[in-house]
Amino acid sequence: MTTRDHDHGPDAAGSTAPTREPDPAHGSHGGHDGHDGHDHGGAGHAGHSHGVAADADRRYLTAALVLIGAFIVVEVTVGILASSLALITDAGHMVTDAFAIGLALVAMRLAARPARGRWTYGFKRAEILSAQINGITFLVLAVWFTYEAVRRLISPPDVEGSLVIVTAAVGIVINVIAAWLISRANRSSLNVEGAYQHILNDLWAFIATLISGVVVLTTGFARADAIASLIVAALMLKSGIVLVRESWRIFLEAAPNGIEPDAVGADLASVEGVTEVHDLHIWTITSGFPALSAHVLVEPGDDCHRVRDRLQERLRERYAITHTTLQVDHADPAVLAIGTTRGHCEDPHGTVHTR
Repeated sequence: MTTRDHDHGPDAAGSTAPTREPDPAHGSHGGHDGHDGHDHGGAGHAGHSHGVAADADRRYLTAALVLIGAFIVVEVTVGILASSLALITDAGHMVTDAFAIGLALVAMRLAARPARGRWTYGFKRAEILSAQINGITFLVLAVWFTYEAVRRLISPPDVEGSLVIVTAAVGIVINVIAAWLISRANRSSLNVEGAYQHILNDLWAFIATLISGVVVLTTGFARADAIASLIVAALMLKSGIVLVRESWRIFLEAAPNGIEPDAVGADLASVEGVTEVHDLHIWTITSGFPALSAHVLVEPGDDCHRVRDRLQERLRERYAITHTTLQVDHADPAVLAIGTTRGHCEDPHGTVHTR
């Protein structure tokens, strides 16, 4: 197996999007005209769906949203009365929880809309946009909470430990229920995972707040409240970085985690009848929806359709990629010549994989 590198053209990886015709699900995959007058492109997929089970997941998220919204009012009130930054911080975090869940619900509805017109993939990326907004919210709040916590470390106010303990205990129960509800949804969706991370972080925040309340009540060490806020901020920072990083990977058309394009290209080139694979792009439309396109050259005497079927079967079985657009053509004699430097395309993108 050999490979040779070509300079990248002006298009980014993933810019060769599959041609799709609408169907009741995601549409069938149309073909591309070949270079030698062939019309061998195309791909198919078994019937299945992507992302979340909208109806069931919306019910779980809506229940969690109602639960959290009711508790926010209580926590803000008690936080002000107790002069507890930890409680107010938790309340602010729960506002972002409610926002995250609401945004997730809106994104689900948008993602469920069928593809039409210029929106050839529908609004499936709305879920990824929601996850990115959630991640950025984490980062902004982490900075603000850190600032407030440091300020209170320097000059700690009086904190009503008993009120903090009771409210934090109730908050733990609320967040356990909310986390359980969202965990019942499809967490393979980055959108749902973003909402889940908000709730999970808030659960840890309430645990830290409960501990700080106990410390304040038993020892009078008021700075424990600010220290708990710093712990919450650190957790938020971690979750925010993960969500922003993963959503950017999808927006920038990076290959899905666990899939190495060069390894996939070499594997496809090893399929019987294939002489070369180039213009290989692997990207993610939305969570759980990988896609692939490539230009494949086969032996002059082989059957392009049969080779394409072999390639689709390998992609499905080894990489769980079922949404593919494969342009399959017979190789020119010059491409088959040993040591040739002339490719089948004038400007192939990325590595060219040959047998």
